Amino acid sequence: MTKKADFNADEWATVVEGPLLAGMRVITAGRGGTLRESLAMGQTYAKARQAQGSSELLDELVSAPPAMDPSRLRSAGDIASMSTERLRHALQILQRKASSDDVDAYKRFVLTLAQEAANAHREGGFLGVGGQQVSETEQDALDDIAATLEVTSS
Repeated sequence: MTKKADFNADEWATVVEGPLLAGMRVITAGRGGTLRESLAMGQTYAKARQAQGSSELLDELVSAPPAMDPSRLRSAGDIASMSTERLRHALQILQRKASSDDVDAYKRFVLTLAQEAANAHREGGFLGVGGQQVSETEQDALDDIAATLEVTSS
């Protein structure tokens, strides 16, 4: 089993920010719903904390609330390209240092977090009537994240 201690501080920071950036990628893809989508991300971390045991790496990843320097996000400009780049880097680190089971668990967690954010707020419509659960731009973001992770988006 892979542990946090297997990574240096920079590597761990990259691995930890991957899920958060994927969620931010989805949140910024659509208009509105930012609060609901952010809450959904937090709930996904909470559920993962409660379901401990399947991956020590994931247990350590979700043991602390996710955090990111807001100035770093602002300076990045394009969250879409930043999230793709950083997520690829996190996967490279994991593929070098983690077991294949832990890499798969990480990928599933990242995609689940992004999907939960996308599903948290109905897009379009008027006063909650009509619209669609996941906007086209959010689905594009989910597809990009799945492609980066080399998994299938549901």
